[in-house]
Amino acid sequence: MIVDVDPSSPVPPYEQVRNQISALAAAGELPVGSRLPTIRQLAADLGLAPGTVARAYRELEAEGVVASRVRHGTTVLARSLPSEAERAARLEDAARVYALTAQAVGADAARALRVVQAALNARPQS
Repeated sequence: MIVDVDPSSPVPPYEQVRNQISALAAAGELPVGSRLPTIRQLAADLGLAPGTVARAYRELEAEGVVASRVRHGTTVLARSLPSEAERAARLEDAARVYALTAQAVGADAARALRVVQAALNARPQS
């Protein structure tokens, strides 16, 4: 699993971890049943406090992306298709995070839109 945290990002580290794991699961790069690293292991790998990773895992569990069980770890769940309202909310959330990141790195709106369009064009259509 490849997760990176940018300490200079305006997006809180727990949110960066949550967004990336959620995206990996949605894209199938983390298949259903995959075990995530322990909180302590991922925190050590990313140089974060365990509480930061724990918060990301709690939010992922609340969203139905993962399930955590004592002695069995945290695993990726099968997900049903989100409702239209959920899709809209997730897109708006992702757009907000992206806009903050683009602003933080000094990208103007035209450049930020070109990067998004290139990323959308690079993904296979389903």
